[in-house]
Amino acid sequence: MSSPAQDEINHVAWKACDTFRGSLDPSDYKNYILVMLFVKYISDVVKDHRAAYHREYKGDEARITRRLARERFQLPAGADFDSLYALRNEADIGQRINIALEQTEEANKAKLEGVFREVDFNSEGKLGQTKDRNARIKGLLEVFADPRLDLRPSIVGDEDVIGNVYEYLLERFASDAGKKAGEFYTPGQVSALLARLLKPKKGDTICDPTCGSGSLLIKVGRQADARDFALFGQESNGTTHALCRMNMFLHGMDSFRIEWGDTLRYPRLVEGDRLMQFDIVVANPPFSLDQWGIDEAGADAFRRYHRGLPPKGKGDYAFITHMIETARTGSGRVGVVVPHGVLFRGAAEGRVRTKLIQENLLEAVIGLPANLFFGTGIPAAILLFNKGKTHGDVLFIDASREYQDAKNQNRLSDAHLDKIVATYEAFQTVEKYAYRATAQEIADNDYNLNIPRYVDTFEEEAEIDLNAVKKEITQIEAELVTVRQKMDGYLKELGL
Repeated sequence: MSSPAQDEINHVAWKACDTFRGSLDPSDYKNYILVMLFVKYISDVVKDHRAAYHREYKGDEARITRRLARERFQLPAGADFDSLYALRNEADIGQRINIALEQTEEANKAKLEGVFREVDFNSEGKLGQTKDRNARIKGLLEVFADPRLDLRPSIVGDEDVIGNVYEYLLERFASDAGKKAGEFYTPGQVSALLARLLKPKKGDTICDPTCGSGSLLIKVGRQADARDFALFGQESNGTTHALCRMNMFLHGMDSFRIEWGDTLRYPRLVEGDRLMQFDIVVANPPFSLDQWGIDEAGADAFRRYHRGLPPKGKGDYAFITHMIETARTGSGRVGVVVPHGVLFRGAAEGRVRTKLIQENLLEAVIGLPANLFFGTGIPAAILLFNKGKTHGDVLFIDASREYQDAKNQNRLSDAHLDKIVATYEAFQTVEKYAYRATAQEIADNDYNLNIPRYVDTFEEEAEIDLNAVKKEITQIEAELVTVRQKMDGYLKELGL
């Protein structure tokens, strides 16, 4: 649960959206707001540290400058938020912000190269003609200048506050973005569930091959340890790739490798001529992606599709097999969110699914409630694979009927997460909720993983007492006669 201070900062940051709401699509204005939050964060950190060094070195500018040169980020003169805010009434404020971003990126090339490439504060197409554009930019700067949005470490204390603001904004943007939301954000409770199910350990390497804005990746890492883990990811959308890298920095993480590109066609996380291997691979890939790259897959240099090629119009098993091939041999764990069709569709998908089960890689199938994800109301499932599996059984959990019915979408509460995780850890049959199936039972079902085949959730209806029903009908009919008599009396009194 967030603190009152966190809630206030979140509220002020969300207010920045009022500057654009109604004139820009959320998928566009989110970039301006998140970039400005990032600039404000860097500026406030540098300002805070400069003040501390000024006290420490008693105003010796040479020593202060040398110390600031070793800071996490460098801010060129005039590129900080306060300087931009002072120029808010200038006619070319959009271009000045663009120049400041370019200078900041150049001064931090190793970390920030390309982070601001997808945002243009001088874009007439996005922000309107000069007068309107300048008014919107001025409004945005004034919102971020609110004293309540002071992001100096000496003020906010816990650095997670900054990352939490970013996460809060991402989730709000996702709720407004419709079908595009799933491209960059996985609901927080689903990310938390995957993190707990995968049980990352201190020192683990963790990868998300479709990492979006990085929220899922960060939550899994934090489940392992506050700092001791390594995060890797790849994202095909350039704008989302930039958001992901900013998200990492705002959460205080500098040890990460997030690549830009199509994971299926051009995997970037490689060592020499081999795919990198990770302790944990987790993802919420696009559901049933059409045109996923089957034309190139037949000659895949990494032999990811040796179990068979998924169909041209559904890339689900392409992502699943990629994830399994990048999980560490003998110990790697995989958690992936999939549409239910993955569990039972036949033909090419059925053949791949059969081989994965016969290799004893599948450990659990968990059915989730409908309307849980942004951008789609269909129910999904989580598949857990384990390359260090020591038994031949698979646990099926039907968690689809237990959720909080929220206004726009359903949610999983902490109690729901606790129940799912406890059931998975016990790995035993639970009446009407979970079933531990043997390999033979799954084979007898033709390797169909449809959860109702294993978890019987049928509830017998209570027996109907026909005599009691007959008696109740007789009583209702008698009461109806009395009511009609009274009605006739009233009508006569009224002369009708």
